[in-house]
Amino acid sequence: MVLVMADTAKKIRVGVQIRPNHVSWKTMEAAWAYCDQEGVDSIWTFDHFFPIDGDLDGSSFECWTTLAAMAPQTEYAQIGALVTCYSYRNINLLADMARTVSHACGGRFILGLGAGWLDKDYEEYGFEKLGDAERIRGMQKSISLIEERYSKLNPPPVNPIPLLIGGLGQKLTLSVTAQYADMWNGWGTPAEISHLNNVLDDHCRKFDRNPDEIERTVALFEYADEATYDQYLAAGATHIIIVQSGPTYEFEELGNLLSWRDSRNQQIGEAHG
Repeated sequence: MVLVMADTAKKIRVGVQIRPNHVSWKTMEAAWAYCDQEGVDSIWTFDHFFPIDGDLDGSSFECWTTLAAMAPQTEYAQIGALVTCYSYRNINLLADMARTVSHACGGRFILGLGAGWLDKDYEEYGFEKLGDAERIRGMQKSISLIEERYSKLNPPPVNPIPLLIGGLGQKLTLSVTAQYADMWNGWGTPAEISHLNNVLDDHCRKFDRNPDEIERTVALFEYADEATYDQYLAAGATHIIIVQSGPTYEFEELGNLLSWRDSRNQQIGEAHG
């Protein structure tokens, strides 16, 4: 099969978001272990206080205590939240939490950051929800505060913590991503992801930043076939993240996705000598 992909030597990666809702703790632990041993590149949770699919009053576990538990129970995959809301916690505390998780997992931590959106999270937990633009500007300000706090912590993070920003906002979110992020997460059809990646590239040029410095991740809400994965690669996404929610997680197709990853990475290696 011919590799349908933009001209790049970047390694293709695969992740799984294991949502902590509608599920028992033991089932979630088993899912982390299974995905880690199968060889996924990243394992994610989310930062909501309630489910965002199925029964919206169903069971759910908190993000950062979940990450702290996930850290020593995985060995290989990077871990993180896709994504954490910067305004749910004091920002200096959030930096300290990120530093601590980075030690718990031996430096495999990614800080996924977003502006928040779910009304119920804000209302039930007493957080003020500002307008969209204000929340994104607040997220932008928080990034420098996080970096400043990292520099003051003893011990510091195990290594520089990659920053992922999630969101689809073309004017503000992708502008902040171009300025600060190491990774971006979006979702949508291949055509929509291609468009958003082009917008992000344009923002990078405005800030005199090489667009290739930002890893492009895409969240898919179901498994697909090789042709569809190739379309996402052609759209610029090199990190495919499959979203899974409880009460059971479906991993029957994960092996096919990982085989596709390995095949494409072999082709890339051969093409670039």
